[in-house]
Amino acid sequence: MGERFKGQTKSFVCSFFNCKASFSKSWKLEAHYCKHTGLRPFACDSCDKSFCTRYQLTRHNLSHSGKKPYQCLVHGCSEGFTSTAGLKNHVERVHQHKEKQYVCDYEGCLKTFHKNNQLKAHKCEHTNQLPFECQYEGCGKKYVTSKKLQKHEKVHDGYPCVEEGCEFQGRTWTEYQAHRKAEHREALQCESCTKVFHKAWFLKKHRLFVHMGVRRIFKCTKEGCTKTYTTHFNLQNHILSFHEGKRSFICPHDGCGKAFAMEESLKRHAVIHDPQKKKIQKTKRGRKKKPRMNVSNASEMSEQLKHLSLNVSQNKPTTSCDQ
Repeated sequence: MGERFKGQTKSFVCSFFNCKASFSKSWKLEAHYCKHTGLRPFACDSCDKSFCTRYQLTRHNLSHSGKKPYQCLVHGCSEGFTSTAGLKNHVERVHQHKEKQYVCDYEGCLKTFHKNNQLKAHKCEHTNQLPFECQYEGCGKKYVTSKKLQKHEKVHDGYPCVEEGCEFQGRTWTEYQAHRKAEHREALQCESCTKVFHKAWFLKKHRLFVHMGVRRIFKCTKEGCTKTYTTHFNLQNHILSFHEGKRSFICPHDGCGKAFAMEESLKRHAVIHDPQKKKIQKTKRGRKKKPRMNVSNASEMSEQLKHLSLNVSQNKPTTSCDQ
């Protein structure tokens, strides 16, 4: 029987350039063309998957019906499978403890792989032939697998701009994002100063923390700890040093040996060992800072501002009580 099949003439030859594949049946050649074009004509009605042959689609439909006609016959095993190949792999892997190996038959290689697709991709290194070619006019790029080809083909679909009236279409996502930033980036200027922001969230935070004097409060997340800080750095330093006991940064100055949880803390500490830097630090600290207000007073100030703006709009003079 085997000799009879070996003697069959393979009269159906692949017409793709540099491909020497040939088959004894026309349906096998049609299935082979899927590897070059990436097209899968047999689509599933229950999901978005598609296949090269009707047999593959029929076998896939079993996964939706829940039927597994090929049951494992090993005593005590109730596993079922949709194909004989799946059953065979299960028996070898689980019951016979065999790990299937795909061996490269190229002369002098003999590398092994766990998956057939990995072996096929590896063989391209020997032949320098990439079987999956892009059919887009003027492209002609080739890839090792059909999945990589499909990913590449999305480039030709492009990324059209969603802004009304804009006809730009980027060839890549990066190109599209660059266009958005250059042409459609929102510019929001603060009414109290000249600063410009590109997101409303940043503008809102700027108004609160700079012009209204509200201070951000960072609470310690450790259970039972009520400590709060005005900067994320101080909170992080507190958690590392107090709760986790980490003080990895040690002062190298002779006779000091103080340890810190953060590298920045060590840098700030190092100033006390350098008189020149200490003098500069004192000068910076001598500058006047803008007065800040606590979160609890923010709502009160907001009400006062509303009241003042209402009086101005009505040309009503403000009294000491109003203020």
